[in-house]
Amino acid sequence: MATMAAAALATPLLLASASPSAARHNPGDQAAKDAAKLARKLVEKSSAQDAYKHLQKFQQIADTTGGHRAAGSLGHDASAAYVYQQLKKYGYDVSYQQFDFIYTETQAEKLAVLSPAPRDVVIKAMTYTKSTPVGGIKADLAAVPVDDTTGCEPADYASGTFTGKIALIKRGGCTFAAKQAAAAGAGAVGAVIYNNTDGALSGTIGDPAAGKIPTGGVTKAEGEKLVADLAKGPVNISFEIRELQQKRSTNNVIAETHGGNAANTVMLGSHLDSVTAGPGINDNGSGSAGLLEVAQELTKSKAKPANKVRFAWWSAEENGLLGSEAYVAQLSSLGKKEIKLYLNFDMIASPNYGLFVYDGDDSDHVGAGPGPAGSAQLERDINEFLDKKGEPHEGTDFTGRSDYGPFIEVGIPSGGTFTGAEGIKTAAQATKFGGTAGVAYDVNYHAAGDNLSNINMTAFAVNIGVIANAVGTYAHDLSSLRKPVVSVPTDGDAGSGGGLHDGHDVTE
Repeated sequence: MATMAAAALATPLLLASASPSAARHNPGDQAAKDAAKLARKLVEKSSAQDAYKHLQKFQQIADTTGGHRAAGSLGHDASAAYVYQQLKKYGYDVSYQQFDFIYTETQAEKLAVLSPAPRDVVIKAMTYTKSTPVGGIKADLAAVPVDDTTGCEPADYASGTFTGKIALIKRGGCTFAAKQAAAAGAGAVGAVIYNNTDGALSGTIGDPAAGKIPTGGVTKAEGEKLVADLAKGPVNISFEIRELQQKRSTNNVIAETHGGNAANTVMLGSHLDSVTAGPGINDNGSGSAGLLEVAQELTKSKAKPANKVRFAWWSAEENGLLGSEAYVAQLSSLGKKEIKLYLNFDMIASPNYGLFVYDGDDSDHVGAGPGPAGSAQLERDINEFLDKKGEPHEGTDFTGRSDYGPFIEVGIPSGGTFTGAEGIKTAAQATKFGGTAGVAYDVNYHAAGDNLSNINMTAFAVNIGVIANAVGTYAHDLSSLRKPVVSVPTDGDAGSGGGLHDGHDVTE
């Protein structure tokens, strides 16, 4: 009897589970529908014109705080407070993450050829460089022989050849820190590193303790001209590189939705700090403003995301990704597993822009290899969105020079977009994107001219659409991260490639 009763009770349950209506109900289908609906709404509502109002605020802050918004300065503190207040108003859980770092500010960067033919040469001080005395030093140049690892090993410096001289070293093969340290070991009193690609050379030694001798960067053209001069005879220069270095505190701003499954956290970030040379409205007010605009529209939509959405505005990126590094370093092993993806938006409105998507699957075969599993899918999803909008795009390498770097290092799928820094636009890119070939994507990169007039609203709008689509999609549905990517090798265009992608370039 008991067996018969159990069978009788089970029969309706079995029939119910096999009913057509039950079979039709697929939670994955609903998630996809919710994602598509929210993505469409956010793309429609998120506006470059509205985001521009945040850029105006960043410009106003810079104008009243010494012309910049560098980490550790009043300009950055005010920018972080503005972002924090906006996010609280939008209804997010918002917090500061404070950390200490070494603030830097260039005080002098001069290079002049005294003989045989006097001329001035533009040079950029490396972050965390040692400083010359006030007024600089006068010394002869000595060029390091060029090979695949120029200036990286002690053997590159012939005995006695560099004592009391300034080493002229080609970029490539090792870090700037290693080059200047090797030159110092050979008796050099300074180092001038010249680029191995078009564009200015703006980089970092990586750590104050690593600085051994005053070090600056010059263009490939200037470096090769100096090498040619040396082939004809001695070259004497005046060289002044000085930098203030001071321990200070600064804050990341972190905001997240109240609800959503924390085990499926979707994270997007941009750095809020500028360099001390200018207000940093493209680098990276643009990414910061784009995230703010989409964050506001997400709350205005009244959507209840299935997944937790977290936004970050990093500090001290220009000093070497210090804010994102500090954040990732404090994550528990569970915290790292909960972050299912990280998207980075740094310089998304360059005046002579390209539309570059981080090459998650390394299909371009340029530079670094693929990102962690899932990165190829993030690239594909952005590419598909741009394709639907009829927007051309290219890959750009994971150089490790923006805030995706620390996330990639711990295996978190990463991606995002970028519109170019001091790299030079090719003729093919000018045909594809418009703009001017032979000119940097951003001629005001790391300069005083990176102000409101330095924003290309077309690029800004396209990339805000990318952010909005990603937030709307991944807030509800992560299934695309599990769909295989058909990787199609490209011709290997470096995309934004040659130019460094911020003042924290430490590698070659």
